[in-house]
Amino acid sequence: MNFFQNNENIGQTEINLEQKKVSESLPSGVSSQKGEILPPINYQSEPEKAKGKKTGAWAVFTSTFVTILLAEIGDKTQITTLLMAAESQSPWIVFAGAGSALVITSLLGVLLGQWLASHLSPKTIERSAGIILLLISFTLIVEVFYESFPQLFGN
Repeated sequence: MNFFQNNENIGQTEINLEQKKVSESLPSGVSSQKGEILPPINYQSEPEKAKGKKTGAWAVFTSTFVTILLAEIGDKTQITTLLMAAESQSPWIVFAGAGSALVITSLLGVLLGQWLASHLSPKTIERSAGIILLLISFTLIVEVFYESFPQLFGN
């Protein structure tokens, strides 16, 4: 009797494998012949996955570059560098000094960010940065109103 049960199990396994092959050939979301709902199949090949990682790195680089470039244009650092280059008559030395200073401050920012990321959750860092920027904005707004309307503040 065991002999026949094993043969039945083998036959059933072959049928399940055939049904699985048919199921995998169906588009995602289509139920198989057994009435099962199939998970979506990932057709992305390995080179495409590696390409996605490269794109991610370039996306971070581009985003960082554009953000810092736009933040620094017309910034007090750029205006100070412009004035120092005009006064010193040595624009390339000023460029080397300013560029080195920006690289060092960027390095400090990256190292501090990496350290914070290893100790705090991204959500906490994001909220803290938002609160700090709001406090800076509020301070600047109060300063502008204080200078523009001193009578409101008792001066």
